[in-house]
Formats: sequence, structure tokens, C-alpha cells
Amino acid sequence: MTHDNKITPSSGNVFDDLGLPSEHRVKADLALAIKQRMKSLGYTQTRAAEQMGIKQPDLSRILSGHFRGYSVERLSLLLAALDCDVELVIRPHGEKVAPHIIPMRPAETRPV
Repeated sequence: MTHDNKITPSSGNVFDDLGLPSEHRVKADLALAIKQRMKSLGYTQTRAAEQMGIKQPDLSRILSGHFRGYSVERLSLLLAALDCDVELVIRPHGEKVAPHIIPMRPAETRPV
């Protein structure tokens, strides 16, 4: 019995290799940033979840990569709740012009 397994080299981006939308990579990066911020603050999942206004089991799911029910904006706001500056940067591709930066903050902290 022979197997004709074809080996395809990785593009360097597992999300592209699996055909997943780029949104999944952004969400994974945000979840990783939440985990790193929790570590730098010395927070347990329970303490971080309280600060973010979510339940600990929900935070556990996010940190385990199960974030389908969370938008990029929502994950950004959870990170902002851990006292991080999160910004969306808009700039024409390949151009070295000043970017348009949109702060991602909870509504109660946005300037009027």
C-alpha cells in the first residue's frame, strides 16, 4: 500500500495556508496580546475577566483560541480594558504618508 502524500511548503502564515480569513489572524494576535498583558500585570484569568467585564470561562475560551463569538472590535476593547492603547491604523499600501489613526477605547473613555 502506497500513500501519495503531497507536501506543500508553508507560506509562513498558517491562517492563509488553511484558507482562513485574515480576521482570524487579527483575532489570534489580539488574544495573544491579552494573554501577554495579563502576564505583565500578574493577573489571573479571574482578575482579568473582572477588569474586562466578562466571565472567566469566556476569557478562558478566548485565550484557548475559541473567539468566534467575538469581533475584532470587541477583542480590542477587552485589551483596552487592561489599560492598553489599541489603535486602528489606516494608510495607503506602500505609501509613506502620515497614517490616519483611530483609537479603540471603551465608550466611557472616548473624548467628547
